[in-house]
Amino acid sequence: MTTAKDPVAAFPGHGAETSAAHPAGLAAPAHPGAFDPESTLRLRVPPVRGSEPAPGYTFDEITRANWALGPVPDRGWSPEPGSRRTWVSRALLACLLLVQAVLSLRLHNTAFEDEALYIYAGHAMIGHLFHGVPDYGGFSTYFSGSPVLYPVLAAWVDSAGGLTAVRLMSLAFMLGATGLLYSFTRMLFNERTALCAAGIFAVSQSTLFLGYFATYDASAILLLALSTWILVRVAHGHWALPLAAAPVAALAVGVKYASALFLPTVAALLVLAAHRRLGRRQALLRGAAFTGGVTVLLAAGLATTDYLQAIRSTTTERAHGTTSVTTMAWDCFRWGGLIFVLACLGAALYTRRDRLGEVPGGPRTGPGTGWRLALGAVLAGTALLAPAYQLHLQTSVSLHKHIGYGLLFAAPMAGVGISRLMGAHFRFPQAAIAVGVLALTLGMSQSAQNYGVWPDGSHLMPELAKNVRPGQKWLGQPHEAPVYYLSHAGLTDYTLWTSIYYIDYTGRRGRHLMGPDGYRAALDDGWFDGVVLDWSDQPGDVQTLIRGEMRTSGRYRLASALTYRTSVGTGHFEIWLRLPSAHTR
Repeated sequence: MTTAKDPVAAFPGHGAETSAAHPAGLAAPAHPGAFDPESTLRLRVPPVRGSEPAPGYTFDEITRANWALGPVPDRGWSPEPGSRRTWVSRALLACLLLVQAVLSLRLHNTAFEDEALYIYAGHAMIGHLFHGVPDYGGFSTYFSGSPVLYPVLAAWVDSAGGLTAVRLMSLAFMLGATGLLYSFTRMLFNERTALCAAGIFAVSQSTLFLGYFATYDASAILLLALSTWILVRVAHGHWALPLAAAPVAALAVGVKYASALFLPTVAALLVLAAHRRLGRRQALLRGAAFTGGVTVLLAAGLATTDYLQAIRSTTTERAHGTTSVTTMAWDCFRWGGLIFVLACLGAALYTRRDRLGEVPGGPRTGPGTGWRLALGAVLAGTALLAPAYQLHLQTSVSLHKHIGYGLLFAAPMAGVGISRLMGAHFRFPQAAIAVGVLALTLGMSQSAQNYGVWPDGSHLMPELAKNVRPGQKWLGQPHEAPVYYLSHAGLTDYTLWTSIYYIDYTGRRGRHLMGPDGYRAALDDGWFDGVVLDWSDQPGDVQTLIRGEMRTSGRYRLASALTYRTSVGTGHFEIWLRLPSAHTR
């Protein structure tokens, strides 16, 4: 006979399980319905399951006690250039150049007065140089660059493909400048900095604008970039190798006289690049060789030409304007402030530390603090040269273009700034993305606005073609674009047009009249067969005088009025024709 206190006997055949499930001798009730006063003190403990690996974290390999990380090549962490990164960065550079080209090609307008004048002057110079036609334009006395260099090249391209082909040539120049900027920035720093520098420069408003604008500037920037690339590349070679860049730099000055303002920066980069490895004496020797070569070439050019007067009138002794310093400073900040701020940030951070923390605790073999400070000051400070000069003159003419010269040299330090914002191994990519989006937005909007400042003459030219006849004398504002477009049809030429900026008119009594008196006398005498007038919201004094004289003299009638809209306002072109009986001379 068994009792309730014998749990094994109460559940025959389950002694082992019962002992395990109810430790400490706690027994279960005899049957489910029976009441056992000790059952309230018994605990049911679930069986303990074995350990199972968490889903996705199964480890089949047992870690050894002496296991250690294998050696990691320094090249994987080094900021110095590498073969694989070189090809990757070149592919990214190609994408940047494609973006730059697309953004420049989206701009559209008819020929600006400078574009039309330079191309037409090139045709005139070709006739003078190769066909014995007299140089009636006197372009060498007031052009801001040699009329036998870029204008001749532009005219030759214009003969093959028109204005579009000339603008595409400017695009090729600016794409080349961006590529050279990437290359010499890579030699000074590394691939990542070079890509950042090329990217921030490629989308700036000056780069996009000049990339589809047929003037001197694109070719001059390309030549400055090429001379810089040559000097950085040969800085560690023979002392005479920098002389190879002297003709390129001198040619840049010949193409655009204002390029001379940036030659000290180019020479300083040569000295710094050579000083890093060769020391002060060898660096100064190479700088002196380059400076001497450029000086000799420029002196020879001035001695054999009559360009000195043009250099004085357009560059060194340029007339002062009336634009307020506050307005110009704001324009400078809008068009180049982002790159300049990034360049200053990059210069400060580069001076503080020569590289990012790619190799923690690694040896410090980079350039010294003084060298880094000098390089940052030279590159970032160059962005201030053109704005400072034009602020001194208080003239905003072409300021949006001239800023691009300094940005070419500030871009490498801006690339350093962007690279430092991202951190080692792209730790903070959102910083670069934010800067890139801001730069892209500013560049696109500002370049489109500046490209739409002058009125579109697509409706004006057909209307003029109906009224202009060969041999007629015209007064025009604008007059460069009509001369360019209508001369292709043989309807007119440069000598038959007078601008609103200068007149030398011989009156009835043989007096030479200039300025307002000259315009008034010529209109009263019916000297011009027709007049083209650009009447906007804020007409100048000369335009107001001309319009008033034509209305009161009774010698001219208004033939057409064509409205237009620009990025800064509205206006209309007026075409006035002389009455048949009004010619008195």
